[in-house]
Amino acid sequence: MAGGEALGRSHYNASVRVEASAPTRIDLAGGTLDIWPLYLYHHGAQTLNAAISLRAHCSLSPLGGRRVVIRSEDTGRIVEAAGWDALRADGDLRLLERILHFFQADGLELVTRSESPMGAGIGGSSALNIAVCSALARWMGVTYSDDQLLNLAMNVEAQTIEVPTGVQDYRPAFYGGVSAIELGVGGVRRVELAVDPVEIERRIVLAYTGASRNSGINNWEVTKRHIDGDRQVFENFERIRDIARAIRQAVTAGDWNEVGWQIAAEWENRKRLAPGVTTSEIEALIERARNAGALGAKVCGAGGGGCLFCFCDPARLPAVRRALAQGGARVLDFRIERAGVRIAATD
Repeated sequence: MAGGEALGRSHYNASVRVEASAPTRIDLAGGTLDIWPLYLYHHGAQTLNAAISLRAHCSLSPLGGRRVVIRSEDTGRIVEAAGWDALRADGDLRLLERILHFFQADGLELVTRSESPMGAGIGGSSALNIAVCSALARWMGVTYSDDQLLNLAMNVEAQTIEVPTGVQDYRPAFYGGVSAIELGVGGVRRVELAVDPVEIERRIVLAYTGASRNSGINNWEVTKRHIDGDRQVFENFERIRDIARAIRQAVTAGDWNEVGWQIAAEWENRKRLAPGVTTSEIEALIERARNAGALGAKVCGAGGGGCLFCFCDPARLPAVRRALAQGGARVLDFRIERAGVRIAATD
């Protein structure tokens, strides 16, 4: 494996500009079980997700010399350093700083932006992570296998947030599509589901609640309780595992009513994992959606804020959109994204 610590400046092509983007995702079922070692305690664990067209973008432009500039268009933050070895691990843009430090990349400007709201719970940081790692690998002339790049992105993010990260968010960002991520003793396996993405797309309303969230906090609390032997957490995950299996079967069979009902069941079990998973504002929005005809709804990611999605018959989709908007949520337009990470280099 070619690691950043072994790279030299001879790998740079100072005249090349590299652009990359990666999709975010909606997690349909099974989330949090993708954190090691939780899935080892639940035989048959899997997560289901769909990549969506709200992408994270980055560009690398040569500066000459060793100077490094990192610019986040979403936050307005800028970090400048004399070289990669002068970047701080606790800076304003510490995930990006850690990635550049790993690659030992300097003499460049890194600019990032995202089409999803901040703290949306749809894997925005993971999508940006995959885009930046892919762009830097191209910039440096380093070849990684898929698994190597996915593990690199996951490990750097875990260093940044200082709690374990799950494996599922990097797969839709890298591959796109609608997938099951199978989790077990033998490792992690992605399986593309045999389903027309449009059939899922036309049944989902995605909305931003207006409150950002921190997935690391909720997931780590739940992980600690599980490891400490909390029987209620264990039983909730057993049911979440079974629901993920049922949703996978229903999706591949085109039994859309069953998908909606199982999503509702997943949310009821997920809410019991930790007190901060839901809020009164989230429950009010979900109730509005149900009254408008949604079969099921759940918050994306670890909960506590961010985005929620509602699953409904296509005929009810306009009413559900209106109900969420009238409740103060920001309805997000999206498509199911078939393509994963995209990279382009120009002289």
